Amino acid sequence: MKRSMMRWVMAAACGLGLMPHSPAMAAGADVKRVGVAELGPDADAAITRGLNYLAARQNEDGSWGDKYKAAETSVALMAFMVKGHFPGQGTYGSKLDKGVAFLLHRGQEGAGYFGTKQQGMYEHGLATLALSEVWGESDRDEIKEMLKKAVKVILGAQNNEGGWRYGTAPQDADMSVTVMQLVALTSAKEAGIHVPDEVFNKAIAYVLACQHPLGGFAYQPRQEPGFARTAAGVLSLCMTGQRNSQAMQAGINYLIKQPEGKFANTEYYFYAHYYAIQSMYQSGEANYQAWYPRIRDALLPKQRPDGSWQGSEGGTTPVYATSMSILILGVPYRFLPIYQR
Repeated sequence: MKRSMMRWVMAAACGLGLMPHSPAMAAGADVKRVGVAELGPDADAAITRGLNYLAARQNEDGSWGDKYKAAETSVALMAFMVKGHFPGQGTYGSKLDKGVAFLLHRGQEGAGYFGTKQQGMYEHGLATLALSEVWGESDRDEIKEMLKKAVKVILGAQNNEGGWRYGTAPQDADMSVTVMQLVALTSAKEAGIHVPDEVFNKAIAYVLACQHPLGGFAYQPRQEPGFARTAAGVLSLCMTGQRNSQAMQAGINYLIKQPEGKFANTEYYFYAHYYAIQSMYQSGEANYQAWYPRIRDALLPKQRPDGSWQGSEGGTTPVYATSMSILILGVPYRFLPIYQR
């Protein structure tokens, strides 16, 4: 059995509550309900419309977007993969092949670095994450070699506090960019790329330094917490072995206590809920089952007739908003290894 298939079998077992100590198994939950039943036909149809929208807006060079092509191409690729569409396979296979080829070309030009001058390491983290997930379903050596280079860039950009900022120089740090690198490194490690434990330990220390006494997480240490940063911080703790920690639980409680209006509108809406739904899924079945239907039912009316979602802040493009909406709605599919418990 090739490596990618082995990885998928293990991931599917976790997602369906078949592995030891799974919250779903402990509660005797029905496997079908845990697996896909909460998605619903309306959400499934909305995702298909969204994917058709993205497919029609791919650039000639295989990318998506304009100003931040590496970032938008990465989230678009993951949007297709979340429903089980992979490069070289099925209806969208050729489009995904072109998207991967664009990222590999961008990485070759940048000697393993994917970022632009303004968004830098955030774009780089997204591209590393996307290629890690592609490599999880592939055996192409060029993807693995590019992943190694991309991870090396991330390791070199970690600052003394354990965090990352938008530039490749290890100087400053913030929660948003740090979590993006942590998610990318976790995915890369799952895909078989070596990442030293010390890198994760230092990063966790920085994330914890950003936690407020109220339980939420701030953009930087000693600042006020917010919903989006807390969602990101909680997920980073879940993915780095801190799922049962007091810090993680305090962050979950902070998210749950936020006003109900957060499902309809909140700062950095798509970013915040992308991390929030994964945090709820990773924190346990009870939190996930209570959260997913509310964000699902809030997102569906926001879809436009052409299949897209529109950005909630200036600079958030329809490609980004649509891709992120699909990633939020598509968590029940469990196809991406990064979505497994």
